[in-house]
Amino acid sequence: MSMASTLVSDPASIATGTWHPPHSSRAVAARLVDIGGSLTVLSDEDDEKDKRLAWGIRSDIEISPRVGSIPRRIVFGNESVFETRDNDAVDAYLQGRGEGRSGFVHRLEIVRPRMIAFAVATIVLASTIYHYALPALVEVAVLVTPPVVPEMMSAGTLKTLDQVTLSPSKLPEARRKEIADQFEKIATHAEGGVGRYKLNFRGGGVVGPNAFALPDGNLVLTDELVNLAGGDTEMITAVLGHEIGHVEYKHSLRQLYRAAGVAGLVLLIAGDVGSGVQDVLTQGGGLLALAYSRSAEAQADRRSVELMQEAGMDPTALSRFFDTLETKLGDHSDTSMLSTHPGTPERKQAILDYARELRAGAGKG
Repeated sequence: MSMASTLVSDPASIATGTWHPPHSSRAVAARLVDIGGSLTVLSDEDDEKDKRLAWGIRSDIEISPRVGSIPRRIVFGNESVFETRDNDAVDAYLQGRGEGRSGFVHRLEIVRPRMIAFAVATIVLASTIYHYALPALVEVAVLVTPPVVPEMMSAGTLKTLDQVTLSPSKLPEARRKEIADQFEKIATHAEGGVGRYKLNFRGGGVVGPNAFALPDGNLVLTDELVNLAGGDTEMITAVLGHEIGHVEYKHSLRQLYRAAGVAGLVLLIAGDVGSGVQDVLTQGGGLLALAYSRSAEAQADRRSVELMQEAGMDPTALSRFFDTLETKLGDHSDTSMLSTHPGTPERKQAILDYARELRAGAGKG
């Protein structure tokens, strides 16, 4: 609606609209006028024509900034409100008083090419940060993280999982000791030695057959995975060697910092979306610690092969884990997600190839 079509005949009139008494939803047809420099609302109701409803000097009155076609609100000192869609008229009045132009948001809406350029620039900046700055910042964060931080994360995650998902192990004591003894053999050759790692037996519940590592060196092995392996203790040990690899390379810590960085990036671009970074760091550890990138999984696979060979056990034992997934659980896909271990043929072949490479190198030595 243009200013010319809405201004009333009184030359001092500014705009037409509705007036709302203080703390009331009642609406009165009215017009806004300037009488001797004082903003005044006059009734346009037939029975109260030109009755003064509100007034005040400009310094005591709040006029909302223009945002597209959203009605403007003029709030008086007594908290009554005059509302109008005559945005052009209000702008003209303010400009006549030397109070500047319409709001920043409205100018962006008018100049659409500028808005598009701003959006493109934001996307380019976010992409650059995500692909280049974020990985570098993650590595710096991992390097400067004191040991107490992964310990706190792991304690909180394991406590939460014990409360909502996991249950006490029902494996016979003799079976647990057999697995623990084999685990110590490979942990001896791992970074930090046996003292850095602790093997925890749990009932998996909805997690099912699984093993996973927490950032501080706590490893969890579920009864379901042990039962799935049958009597193949070396296969279980190889899976645990894979998890040791995740700890040594600090994969879960990197995942956690990366997720926090993404949350921070969203916060930077979109504004306040809640305590996103804090939520990731304090509540997201349980989930993030169980998921790794494809390259991280491959790196942990290779470390399992190395640890098994150094301990004098079958370095290809981890490949049997994927065979078991295929034969007992029907996992034949290239992109399967069974717990934390996608059973891909490519990974199995890579394990066999790397074990062959290590054996050839040991033979030459």
